[in-house]
Amino acid sequence: MAAVTRGSFTVFRRLLSQQYRRRCFRLQTVRCVRTVQPLSFSCGRDLQVFSSRMLHTAVVSRGPIVQFKLSDIGEGIMEVTVKEWYVKEGDKVSQFDSICEVQSDKASVTITSRYDGVIKKLYYDVDATALVGKPLVDIETESSSEVIQEEDVVETPAMAREEHTHQEIKGHKTQATPAVRRLAMENNIKLSEVVGTGKDGRILKEDILNFLAKQTGAILPPAPPPAPPPAAAAAARPVSTASAAKAPPTTPRPAFTGRDVTEPLKGFHKAMVKTMTAALKIPHFGYCDEVDLTRLVSLRSELRSISEARGVKLSYMPFFIKAASLGLLHFPILNSSLDEGCQNITYKASHNIGLAMDTSQGLLVPNVKNVQLLSVFEIAQELNRLQALGAAGQLGTTELTGGTFTLSNIGSIGGTYAKPVILPPEVAIGALGKIQILPRFDASGQVVRAHIMNVSWSADHRIIDGATMCRFSNLWREYLENPASMVLDLK
Repeated sequence: MAAVTRGSFTVFRRLLSQQYRRRCFRLQTVRCVRTVQPLSFSCGRDLQVFSSRMLHTAVVSRGPIVQFKLSDIGEGIMEVTVKEWYVKEGDKVSQFDSICEVQSDKASVTITSRYDGVIKKLYYDVDATALVGKPLVDIETESSSEVIQEEDVVETPAMAREEHTHQEIKGHKTQATPAVRRLAMENNIKLSEVVGTGKDGRILKEDILNFLAKQTGAILPPAPPPAPPPAAAAAARPVSTASAAKAPPTTPRPAFTGRDVTEPLKGFHKAMVKTMTAALKIPHFGYCDEVDLTRLVSLRSELRSISEARGVKLSYMPFFIKAASLGLLHFPILNSSLDEGCQNITYKASHNIGLAMDTSQGLLVPNVKNVQLLSVFEIAQELNRLQALGAAGQLGTTELTGGTFTLSNIGSIGGTYAKPVILPPEVAIGALGKIQILPRFDASGQVVRAHIMNVSWSADHRIIDGATMCRFSNLWREYLENPASMVLDLK
């Protein structure tokens, strides 16, 4: 018995020695078991269990399983529809990796991971309804204390606002997720020096990377994200982009199931019901006119190659939007809103001009912010970005909210006239028909070829009269028929 005890202590010391541990790590698992197993008959069962546990713990260090919850995405949204999962159980994810895409009645949002770890559980199926504050996935993290601390801060329902955390820096608050703060810390970047492009000035990962690129001397191209592949662009073609080269018509395949199908309204269709129901409470006033775009067609053909050399596709829409903004400077009531009690008018300082966009998800109306401060080229650049987001189904709340005036280019699909419906709380909207080559008389009475486009306006007749709408349309038409006159008013 004493000999057995002395033998067990000898083996125990050898297991703890550094030389023996190195030897075990070089060996395969089968060889380690084969080495320890003969000693277990003489040393007892406890030593065998202890040695195997020690070797397993030394090789694999696992963190806690964290419930990644759906935090508040703003706008009073309490539920979303899970449209697509980018991960499955057992997949390894890193920070900023996409987990899933969810869709509310206002926008589509891609949920990204804040942790490094392994997906252990998905709580919802595709097309299921996920609730704010409830878990989306379980992630087995690779670290412990830091993850638990972030979980306590971010996932508290009272503080979960787009996963924001706040920090007082030089008298004002900066907003960023813990993952973004860690990225800034690792690169020795002060958040107070970074300009946030997210909602309410939130600092995004892209802001940190752009700031870092500038600090290191990298040159960032002014062009927007690369255009989607032709297949994706065809699936989500924006109504607002006019193109000289028409895509070949595609015949939709008939769908016949032989039975009635009932499904609940979700996402953007549900939002359309709510918005259009409110819109029909507005007494609409309609006005139509035609615009001769012959000079604008010539000007665009001259500027097109210059714009494409800068990486931006130039359509007619930037000119339409800029002309509308110049007109709104003279008729600010068209860029206003009326309160629910019809007691007060708010004149909007910013010209956030929306454009109706036909996507695979339905009709969306993103808007170009602060058009009154942008050049035609900058508007085209922003339209390219919105087009890419729309084709990818990535238009967010920032792009889809805050509009003050809307243009809809239904002519890019087909049609000459339309009766557009006002998007509350806006008070005016315009629908643009297709550009047609038609015969017209010039100043000398000769018949000439002219590029004619029809426009249909709708206005809130409670605060806008026909004369105001007509004068605005005349000024807008003048800018487009004589685009050189826009140069005098550009800022």
